[in-house]
Amino acid sequence: MNTKITTGDNPGISSAQAVKPVADIDKIIEQIAPFAKSFHASKGEILRYYSGNKRTCYLLHEGSVTLNRRGDGMVLNSEQARFILGVSNQFSQSENLYLRVNENAQMSRLPLERFNLLIESFAMWESLCKLLVYTASRVYEHCTLISQMSSYEIIRFQLQELMNESERIRTSITAANYIKSRTYLSRSGIMRILAELREAGYIELNRGILVAINHLPLRY
Repeated sequence: MNTKITTGDNPGISSAQAVKPVADIDKIIEQIAPFAKSFHASKGEILRYYSGNKRTCYLLHEGSVTLNRRGDGMVLNSEQARFILGVSNQFSQSENLYLRVNENAQMSRLPLERFNLLIESFAMWESLCKLLVYTASRVYEHCTLISQMSSYEIIRFQLQELMNESERIRTSITAANYIKSRTYLSRSGIMRILAELREAGYIELNRGILVAINHLPLRY
């Protein structure tokens, strides 16, 4: 399977993805993990940020998850291991978001209050700050994308996002379903543009699964 995006006008990853603070995330996880409770999460499992009135945060060691909005289930972000979730919206009093396990994952959980105390104890505020900036940038990019860009630009961006997912995710969901879960675009509109891109040789699909991106022009 060809998993390389060959378009010359875009490297195929969003600007926020390109600056994921991997070293800082690893540093936090290494320090926090011994104080967290590990567990296995199965594909499709829903994880909540609240248990009663206590907030929970999660360490993602293996696998991937999506951040979904309650009500319509729209995907606002997706992250692959390693990552830390539940620390960027600490002052929210309502549970408007939840996590869905995208592929079988190895995770840990601990109370958010304890997480913050450990961050302070180990003097890791700088690493946490970089994580928060990255997380906010990813969600901001998504919100800006779906509110300001054309249908083609949105689909172009989402195809690049899909190509950068793990192979297990790419082969388990059709391109149309992936895009539909992350945007307000109609299924018919998505299918029409995907069909045109495939016919023009810009992308390769196998039974709806994205196999390769050969070239995606900025405008179409």
